[in-house]
Amino acid sequence: MCYIAAKEVLPIEIIELIQTYIEGEYIYIPKKEANKKPWGSTTTTRKEINLRDSSIYSEYMNGVSRNSLAEKYFLSKKSIDRIILKEKSK
Repeated sequence: MCYIAAKEVLPIEIIELIQTYIEGEYIYIPKKEANKKPWGSTTTTRKEINLRDSSIYSEYMNGVSRNSLAEKYFLSKKSIDRIILKEKSK
């Protein structure tokens, strides 16, 4: 994320108002709730994780141990347990 100089996008009155609270520092202005996108909606990451979790559950159901799955997928045993529980409830 890069920053934008306030003087390039805000009227001087707003800049002066903000300066009563903070000046010379970086601040983050969050997006409006209506403009936020759900995590993973702009990439394939969510789909890839769902496929991975399905594979983990399938392997578990075919007898692969949780410890083996943790090693294979570089996850903790607790993460494997969480994935199995989530997939089982689907």
